[in-house]
Amino acid sequence: MSTITTSDGTEIFYKDWGPRDATPIVFHHGWPLSADDWDNQMLFFLARGYRVIAHDRRGHGRSSQTWEGNEMDTYAADVAALVKALDLKGAIHVGHSTGGGEVAHYVARAEPGRVAKAVLIGAVPPVMVRKDSNPEGLPLEVFDGLREALLANRAQFYIDLPTGPFYGFNREGAKVSQGLIDNWWRQGMIGGAKAHYDCIKAFSETDFTEDLKAIEVPVLVMHGTDDQIVPYHDSAPKAVELLRNGTLKTYEGLPHGMCATHPEVVNPDLLAFIES
Repeated sequence: MSTITTSDGTEIFYKDWGPRDATPIVFHHGWPLSADDWDNQMLFFLARGYRVIAHDRRGHGRSSQTWEGNEMDTYAADVAALVKALDLKGAIHVGHSTGGGEVAHYVARAEPGRVAKAVLIGAVPPVMVRKDSNPEGLPLEVFDGLREALLANRAQFYIDLPTGPFYGFNREGAKVSQGLIDNWWRQGMIGGAKAHYDCIKAFSETDFTEDLKAIEVPVLVMHGTDDQIVPYHDSAPKAVELLRNGTLKTYEGLPHGMCATHPEVVNPDLLAFIES
């Protein structure tokens, strides 16, 4: 397996496919998944001549099952370490959900020349939790409920979430894919329970407002209006308002996991933005 070792001894697993002199696209996965969640997009862009890279966030997938460092500052530092190890320049960083927060946190701090563009898909910025500065956010009790479900029976929780709201399979008329549900469960159960528990706080309570304001490169924000995990109204439109060079692409009726349920819609839009 391909891994790098961070300054605190954590091993970060990554995939790196394609010509080394091609434009690199770095994919950042959501909670509690792994780099495997990007297989469709990686194969799509690999076939078009790009270099495609995806890593398992610490505590997720095949990376070390960390008990500490499971927060956005360290996630972004891990990305910086991977980028430096692979010497990536002019990369496009694409993040889904929690991975979108990781992208925002990293890109705002990236070394000059490392990043050309960024994409946030169903992403958690600016901030998910309800607080005085974000009265439209989700109550803290929602995230407490996720933690309780994880503690009570993580294996069952990781069946219930993709079977229901993550892919919108709980909607009337939805075309349910058992393969997607099983693959979600597989990815989730490979990761560490402690890291997954901590990450709930990281994706729900981190405020990315200043990160978004600091990003200078072009950013595409893609979001489905039927996202039951990261509500559209409290995320994508607000994120675009904070970005210096942001573009909003709204997908009517699409769910949180639209990269997996509707790759034929998402992939061409990603390609058009990257090649624009």
